[in-house]
Parts: sequence; structure tokens; C-alpha cells
Amino acid sequence: MRQWLVQGFKCAFSGLRTAWVEGVNFKIEIVCAVLAVTASIFLNISLQEFAIVILVIGSVLAAESFNTALEELCDKFQPTHDPHIAKIKDLASAAVLLTIVVAFIIGLAIFVPYL
Repeated sequence: MRQWLVQGFKCAFSGLRTAWVEGVNFKIEIVCAVLAVTASIFLNISLQEFAIVILVIGSVLAAESFNTALEELCDKFQPTHDPHIAKIKDLASAAVLLTIVVAFIIGLAIFVPYL
């Protein structure tokens, strides 16, 4: 079981490395995450608010990772333009956008009172 667990973590970290190396949006979201954590520390937000910030950051990064994985899968099986594949990719991108919009609203709700 230990070997299975170690292999699982290796695959997960390999995925994170791929997201970082190949994903421009992932890098931008990481920079935003670092800024949010820095602001959280600087503004001395509550522990509960910090937990929400971390949860929101994780949600955005997870949504971006799913989007990237889905795009990669679509490109693997349909390298040429296909309207159905385009719709799938657009829907996945919309999910990321919705997650980011919600994260931004939550960020405003948390940080604005401290400013």
C-alpha cells in the first residue's frame, strides 16, 4: 500500500509540474494565489477567513487543472477542429471563469473591510 501511495503522489506532483511548465494561466493563478496569501498575512485576516482564501485558491487551481487535462484529452483524440470538441473546451473554460469570478467576489468580501 505504501508503494501505491508514493506512486500516487509522484503522479500528482508530475501533474503539477506539467501544469506549471505548460500552463500560462496556471502561472498567473499561482501569482494571484501568492498575492492573496501575502495580503492575508499583511492584513492579519482571521483564521476562518484565511481558510476560505486557501479553499478558494485550491478551487481555482483545481478547476484550471481539470480544464487543462480535458483540453489535452480532446487534442489527443481530435487534433483537428471539431465543433463538439470546441464546445467541450469552451464549457471547461467557462467553469474556470466562474470559479475565478466567485474567488474574486469572495476576495473582495474578505479583503475590502480590512482596507
